[in-house]
Amino acid sequence: MARHAGKVAFITGAARGMGRAHAVKLAGEGADIIALDVCGSFESTDYPGSSADDLAMTVHLVENQGRRIIARQADVRDPDAVAQVVAAGVAEFGRIDIVIANAGIIRLTESDNRAQVFKDVVDVNLTGAWNTVEAALPTMIAGERGGAIVLASSTAGIRASGTDRPGLQAYAASKRGLVALMQGWASDLARHSIRVNTIHPSGVATDMIINETTIGLAQEADPWLGTQRNALPIALLQPEQIANAVAWLVSEEAEFITGVAWPLDAGFGIRTY
Repeated sequence: MARHAGKVAFITGAARGMGRAHAVKLAGEGADIIALDVCGSFESTDYPGSSADDLAMTVHLVENQGRRIIARQADVRDPDAVAQVVAAGVAEFGRIDIVIANAGIIRLTESDNRAQVFKDVVDVNLTGAWNTVEAALPTMIAGERGGAIVLASSTAGIRASGTDRPGLQAYAASKRGLVALMQGWASDLARHSIRVNTIHPSGVATDMIINETTIGLAQEADPWLGTQRNALPIALLQPEQIANAVAWLVSEEAEFITGVAWPLDAGFGIRTY
């Protein structure tokens, strides 16, 4: 029997990148998927956002695994919109067993509107994760089957790099904030057998990283980029590698693991600059 047969996973930021990889991996192991993505760009970021076509491709790839999927466009900053997506998924599938709060944004370059950039990044990455879990918890608790929640943090959530750029400051602060949320939820929800962990990847080959802005910074030999190296000879991790690890973390094989900040970083954290 497939490892996640009969389960339902709620995944944000599911149109592309790691979110899509999580959806396809879990579907391949038997789970049905509730997928959410904003399918749009943010003025505060410096790379193109996802599209409705991206989300449609996620639907196609999940269905190719023989699983069902409910996919909706919504902004994780809007708690009512997130709750509506959850309600649609629960109406269709009747349960939620897994939550992966994956939606996130960053800005690598400087901005003329520093305060707005900082606010937007924190609102999506931190408040959006809270809205995601808050919307799913009543169904998970009522189901009395336990469950697993994963918050997608970053190596920046463990060790922030020195910079005055507001997008990077906000990214690190929001990703560190996820650790505090995780620890609080892990303690509170243990009585319901709901496990909560954070993952901390280093650079992953997604549209957030592979875009014209990052290529431009590389060509300029940007000092910040020079600090973003893994110890292992792996320049960038692949979304599927992260999804493989998370599929194990949310499985019964890891039913004793909660409250953990798990580096998935090719040795990034052991490097000294």
